[in-house]
Amino acid sequence: MDGECCGPGYASPQEAIQAPREKLLYTIAIYTGTGIQKPDYLATVDVDPESPTYSQVIHRLEMPGIGDELHHMGWNACSSCHDDGSMSRKYLILPGVRSNNLHIVDTATDPRAPRLHKVIDGSEIKAKADLSGPHTVHCLGSEIIISFLGDAKGEAPGGYLHLDKEFNIVGRWENSMGGIKFGYDFWYQPRHNVMVSSEWAAPNTFMPGFDLEEVGHLKYGRELHFWDFEKREPVESFYLGEDGLLPLEVKFHHDPDSTHGFCGAALSTNVIHWWKDDANKWQWEKIIDVENEMHPEWPIPLPGVMSAILISMDDKYLYLNNWLHGDMRQYDITDPHNPKLTGQVFMGGLLGKAPTVNGVEVAGGPQMFQLSLDGRRLYVTTSLFSTWDNQFYPEIREKGGVMVMIDCDPENGGMKINEDFIVDFGKEPNGPSRCHESRYPGGDCTSDIWL
Repeated sequence: MDGECCGPGYASPQEAIQAPREKLLYTIAIYTGTGIQKPDYLATVDVDPESPTYSQVIHRLEMPGIGDELHHMGWNACSSCHDDGSMSRKYLILPGVRSNNLHIVDTATDPRAPRLHKVIDGSEIKAKADLSGPHTVHCLGSEIIISFLGDAKGEAPGGYLHLDKEFNIVGRWENSMGGIKFGYDFWYQPRHNVMVSSEWAAPNTFMPGFDLEEVGHLKYGRELHFWDFEKREPVESFYLGEDGLLPLEVKFHHDPDSTHGFCGAALSTNVIHWWKDDANKWQWEKIIDVENEMHPEWPIPLPGVMSAILISMDDKYLYLNNWLHGDMRQYDITDPHNPKLTGQVFMGGLLGKAPTVNGVEVAGGPQMFQLSLDGRRLYVTTSLFSTWDNQFYPEIREKGGVMVMIDCDPENGGMKINEDFIVDFGKEPNGPSRCHESRYPGGDCTSDIWL
């Protein structure tokens, strides 16, 4: 692929690492579940240290309705379209998990002040594709696939919505869900004709809040699924058992030739590693196990709740969060079978190790995070999901969410909180809001895939 090509993204992960430093960051901010009757919105954060508005929200794009619960988002185009001059990374797709609406946002006309381009109504998606609970958005060459966690009635397993590049509904992407019980995240590696998907729960199960008994009643996932990407159907599933309770985020190496990938099992607080062996068979193993911690107010030892993972663009480091413990961790995965802990910082959490960061009291714990392309800056937010926030961190209603920046050392390993950066969403104009996933205008470590 020609590095000087015509389409969006980068010719290779190595080229992405050399890209200019990010100056803007988009994060979703929600009022859903806070008691404040205002729309969720897309916040533009100034992350240019040379700017007079550095570390501030400089624009807020409100959604048309109330109660969307914006959650994850993704681009219309990524490095998989790098050889397509007709494509540009212009639109950010913001699904509402509760409303099922897909908000298509134009970030290119004025990157500092994005504008709403189109809304695909959730009722249309239910009628045409029998899907609800949109989650992960991935660009697929010039088209888009979005994982949905439920059918139109909110029951599992859901499926995948296929959109064309004009954001028209093509229909369901998959030809079969096989024996898959639940949906959640997915990542594909085209050179190996594989997609891997993970499991959370049916929208009707997780939306009201978390009930530990429902894990025992098998209402939460514990399997990983390997798909024939071209045939669009699952071909093999791995039952992870107690090592893989709530296997949420899945990430392949960025190197498109690699078969190595990773999954964070939230409730087990483990990292699962998979790869293809010399006999061309998929294998898996547990490589990181975060121990539960005793807590005076908890009847059982407190799990970390590893709700997100991320791989640096050079495939050297894996980052993970422990939402309830309150720490972010960095592991060197140069040998993916034997990760080494190289960095750890605390922010919020229930263990009381860092209740305040840069003068702001942290309600919640480290949750979603986005790494700069060069691997030096990690932006971390604190809200997981509105009903779960209210359950585990009730004070977040008054305090709102925060965004913290962690300085990372990609040469030697190591992490420390940047003392000059903090965005306090507790001080937003309409009252305390909560921030979740973040994206950069030029692409990031959680959206770009190479063909």
